[in-house]
Amino acid sequence: MNTDIQSILNTLGIAESNAAFSTGSSWGGESNAETLKSFSPVDGKLIGESKIATSADYESIIAKAQSAFADWKTVPAPKRGEIVRQFGDALRENKDALGTLVSYEMGKSLQEGFGEVQEMIDICDFAVGLSRQLYGLTMHSERPSHRMYEQWHPLGIVGIISAFNFPVAVWAWNSALALVCGNVCIWKPSEKTPLTAIACQHIIAKVFKANDVAEGVCNLIIGDRSVGELMTNDGRVPLISATGSTRMGKQVGAAVGARLGKSLLELGGNNAIIISEHADLDMSLIGAVFGAVGTAGQRCTTTRRLIIHESVYDAFKEKLVKAYDQLRIGNPLDQNNHVGPLIDTDAVDAYLDSIQKCKAEGGKFVVEGGVLTGDHYSSGCYVKPCIAEVQNDFKIVQHETFAPILYLIKYKTLDEAIALQNGVPQGLSSAIMTLNLREAEQFLSAKGSDCGIANVNIGTSGAEIGGAFGGEKETGGGRESGSDAWRAYMRRQTNTINYSNTLPLAQGIKFDL
Repeated sequence: MNTDIQSILNTLGIAESNAAFSTGSSWGGESNAETLKSFSPVDGKLIGESKIATSADYESIIAKAQSAFADWKTVPAPKRGEIVRQFGDALRENKDALGTLVSYEMGKSLQEGFGEVQEMIDICDFAVGLSRQLYGLTMHSERPSHRMYEQWHPLGIVGIISAFNFPVAVWAWNSALALVCGNVCIWKPSEKTPLTAIACQHIIAKVFKANDVAEGVCNLIIGDRSVGELMTNDGRVPLISATGSTRMGKQVGAAVGARLGKSLLELGGNNAIIISEHADLDMSLIGAVFGAVGTAGQRCTTTRRLIIHESVYDAFKEKLVKAYDQLRIGNPLDQNNHVGPLIDTDAVDAYLDSIQKCKAEGGKFVVEGGVLTGDHYSSGCYVKPCIAEVQNDFKIVQHETFAPILYLIKYKTLDEAIALQNGVPQGLSSAIMTLNLREAEQFLSAKGSDCGIANVNIGTSGAEIGGAFGGEKETGGGRESGSDAWRAYMRRQTNTINYSNTLPLAQGIKFDL
């Protein structure tokens, strides 16, 4: 193992062999449990191992979480916020180490790794302020001497299922809000990135211990799909927040819905940027290229389609080809590189399969793809970002491939461009590049983008935590992070107080005894 990486693991309190799960600050699991090995896509080397939780381990975690909730929900929300503030400070202290581990275990660029930890810090700051709000409404009663209002209470156990591409930020989005709302959490991270999760658990466990927080408030459980199924089918977990593929989300939604639980789903994206004839092409180029190749195309907000006006199509395509020629692909810990590896060889196979399907449907590649070989690419996970001219109704274009494949589509009118943008099953992020005010406003209107995120003169990726994050259609409809997304983690209660000496009924109903 790389000596620097071992030093980072030590800094974060991770030995090469780790327990499978944590409840609060204790670590354990059955001694004979199977282990999960984490290999880096950067160089193919083994980073470490962690135990896989058994069903008995899961039951132990649930019991501790239930017990912890009874106390945690009674802690005043501002005091819960103070503990989350301390967690944010602890993340600041560990930003370099945790960001580097994110980059090494997941494969995103080092700057993106640091950025992901900064997202965690930002959501902690947001949650601290939120802990002194959590507003309800006051309503006027139709009955004399009555007062009506609403308040919000915690749900209980929040189950968090996160994906490999944002191995720590999405957990923080959910847990920071859930905790200030008075809930306790159980986190099942992707089995492809368990060590970053263990690192986060170490960091927050120290904060909890310093504040005498009961064991079981914030829990980690590592395992495969079966562990996630335990949570999604468990009536003791009222909310499941799941991030991943549309296929996975449909299964989670069906399972949780069958028991009338709540689900918060953040699923696939098939995001497009419309490049108008009125666009600043140089600025558009930066947004398009970063959106398409950032995180090696493994963001749910990755730019997968460029819908380009026919009058600027050839000029913009030429700019794209030149920009792709300048991309540096390699070790993401080297900040001179633009693009790192895909997460594993299965992702590489999916990338190659999509290229072949695109060609079979008539796609014309203006920048060819392929797998990179040689000493610098020994993991077998490095691929070339590629560009193809396609039609929007190609089956492969309608499908989300988690890889750096960019599709070019030509349009004539803005109405046509918006129809193309909306003409996919997913509805996460969208953008238009234009200096024309009327075009911008139409794109943002009810006649425009049908996505949860719609931007003007910025790309499809890089959402800030202040706004609610999520999308429509097969993206799942969930909202996380900012705005009033906190309400998903609470239950609404309407209260009516009668301070008179009579009992009038609503709607003027008479009931005399």
